[in-house]
Amino acid sequence: MKCSKLLFIFTLLGSLTLVSGQKASITGVVLGVNDEPLSDVNINTKGHGTYTDSTGFYLLEVIPDKEITIIFTHLGHKNVILENLILTTNETFEFNPVMKTDVIQVDGVEVTATGEKSAEGITTISAKLVRKIPGANAGVENVLKLLPGVSSNNELSTQYFVRGGNYDENLVYINDIEVYRPFLVRSGQQEGLSFVNSDMVQNLEFSAGGFQAHFGDKLSSVLDITYKNPTEFGLNLEASFLGGGITLETLSKNKNFTSVTGLRYRNNSLLVNSQQTNTNFTPAFADLQTYLTYHFSRKFSLNFLGNLSVNDYKNVPLSRQTNFGTIGDPKALVVFYQGEENNNYKTSFGALKADYYVNESVSLSFITSVYHTTEEEYSDVISQYELGEIDTDLGSNNLGELTSTRGLGTQFNRARNDLDALIVNVAHKGKLDKNKESWEWGVKYAHEDFRDQIRESEFLDSLGYSVRPPTDEFINNQPQEPFNASIVPYTSVSALNFVKTNRLSGYLQYSRRTLWNSNNIYYNLGFRTQYWTVSGEGFSSNSQIIFSPRGQFAIKPSWKVDMLFRIAAGVYQQPPFYRELRDPTGTIQPEVKAQKSVHFVFGNEYSFELWNRPFKLLSELYYKNLTNVNPYIIDDVRIRYAAANNAKAYAYGFDMRMNGAFVPGTESWVSLGFLKTEENIDNRGYISRPTDQRFQIGILWQDYIPTIPSLRMYLNLVYNTGVPGGSPSYADPYNFQNRLRDYKRADLGISYIFVGLNKQYPKGHWLYSFEELNIGFEIYNLFDNQNSITNTWVRDVDSKLEFAVPNYMTSRVFNLKLGMRF
Repeated sequence: MKCSKLLFIFTLLGSLTLVSGQKASITGVVLGVNDEPLSDVNINTKGHGTYTDSTGFYLLEVIPDKEITIIFTHLGHKNVILENLILTTNETFEFNPVMKTDVIQVDGVEVTATGEKSAEGITTISAKLVRKIPGANAGVENVLKLLPGVSSNNELSTQYFVRGGNYDENLVYINDIEVYRPFLVRSGQQEGLSFVNSDMVQNLEFSAGGFQAHFGDKLSSVLDITYKNPTEFGLNLEASFLGGGITLETLSKNKNFTSVTGLRYRNNSLLVNSQQTNTNFTPAFADLQTYLTYHFSRKFSLNFLGNLSVNDYKNVPLSRQTNFGTIGDPKALVVFYQGEENNNYKTSFGALKADYYVNESVSLSFITSVYHTTEEEYSDVISQYELGEIDTDLGSNNLGELTSTRGLGTQFNRARNDLDALIVNVAHKGKLDKNKESWEWGVKYAHEDFRDQIRESEFLDSLGYSVRPPTDEFINNQPQEPFNASIVPYTSVSALNFVKTNRLSGYLQYSRRTLWNSNNIYYNLGFRTQYWTVSGEGFSSNSQIIFSPRGQFAIKPSWKVDMLFRIAAGVYQQPPFYRELRDPTGTIQPEVKAQKSVHFVFGNEYSFELWNRPFKLLSELYYKNLTNVNPYIIDDVRIRYAAANNAKAYAYGFDMRMNGAFVPGTESWVSLGFLKTEENIDNRGYISRPTDQRFQIGILWQDYIPTIPSLRMYLNLVYNTGVPGGSPSYADPYNFQNRLRDYKRADLGISYIFVGLNKQYPKGHWLYSFEELNIGFEIYNLFDNQNSITNTWVRDVDSKLEFAVPNYMTSRVFNLKLGMRF
């Protein structure tokens, strides 16, 4: 009790006291009218400043969470004035001015109270914030799940769904290069590492819907990541009970060549061993990433992004006991296992990007990338189970053990799945910026080659009788009527597919910022088009074409209050990828059309000051009308499509987020979301979609002890109502609309910063060589909530009913973490 009171006191005091040593940065390159770098440019803000070096580069640290004006002066050139700029703690803002000789330039940046500088409906998140927030899968996706409209009910997975969409409907870019995730992963504990290496991230932007035409052809969201271009040498080291990583940042003497390289290793044993299934678990998840940039001149640069990753997952389950039911009728499921599961995912990815700046207005990019993955899923697992009642007598020596048996059975799962995929992309993007007007265009060719062999089967045995599939062609009346037919798997899939897809896509969009009766307005109009052909063995080729117009309009009235209104509407179409072409039997259906969604988004941003600190309230209403819907089911994180456009659907909801300096010198937020999404399959009526997560609350909180500002606390809280999925995978969704239990989770991290926060040591001290050094501990699932991802269905011999036995996720776990930077 005393400890909890102290925690409450320092949390309260922390929200009222200003921490010293917080900073933000503005950086960039200053050029002249002929695109030549300008050295010795004076950059000043309220008494302190810096100068550009011989290459025109500068880096200026400023006070965060306060409005500032920055002035660029140089002999023979007119001043450049950057005003009304507010940056958050640890934010880095890039500004590359061009100094002219004839006019004074005033660049008023439209910013919110927390530094977001966009009217396009893009959420900007600090890269340093991403690296600090604790989580079982800490990183970019861990923070995204705290945003309104973004949901996940699996802490072992980096996947997420947005506003009623599924895991396959989210775009992910790194430096304009689209990246992919493994295809065969069926459970979150098999995933290992996210593609995005958080230690390499410089900027992070996210849109939950209504995004512009230049982003791509997906239905739900876009995550746009920018990897670092280092400005100095740096070496980051991180280690914990879950693994570790090392990140190296280099910069050549002439600053023409930069590199950032990250090596990561992860072992999920700490998390998986906290589940109710006892296993011999030997995972090995590792990846190596590098991002290289070489500036041949101020106009031309070449970039390379490379990735090698290996997920080697081996699991030997031993036993499991799950207690469920009610206080008056407690039950337990005891399972003993034989066999093992071996999964291996190997991915290699390489991309080359050339950037050419024709002049201060025109920029061109040329991108080519190759993605190759080989994935294997081999498993033979026999499960022998016993369902019964448990002893609840507190004085009994058999407390918690089975007292009577209500069901016995055996389940045999076998899989031999192999997939080899090659994806090649060639693209060009261009942009023309002039007089607050912008034209953007792009064209892309993609070739996809999939070679897939899927062989899965499941056999069920109850009291010595083989259970046949629950379909009309089989009469299941055993043991009353014995049969002598061949043993048939309860469920099975067997297919061999060779599929090739060629895609040609392009986009064009126009944007403009202007004044309308003293009100600042912004609008964007654009469209995308794509033509694709599907061919392969055993089926006829098929070709289709789509056209998707989109538009945005934003207005910032000339009111005393800082408020912005935004409207977005457009057509978003998602041409089928390989998995969307494969039906539940494994057969390819080449006639599957692009799913189509019409988005309407109305948003409001209100920036204000509270307690003399900046805050922002963002709210959005949205509606999606979906046609040509390809129905699917979700089993853990694996999606199985019907491969038919036989449904229509809708989604609507409301998202709200309030963020700002709740505790001075930090950024925290509270988000709230409401969603309803339903589908109508074959005109049978509307039912909830698998991602119908009605309410979602996310809280990200940072705090510190006022008298010890180096002692920091990071907390994230998630509450999601249950989604449909609490029914057997073979069941008709119109007969089963059971929901999983609500998902509740809290992750806490406390760290002590030995070096950092302007806390440096003199030469000769043993800590002098460290730029940053911190150590801390994390508590995952702080309140030890029992969350479940799926149900196991077990038959009761007496009642002939099936019981839903929850498959619980991880329990409370402790982790130690060490981080340092040189």
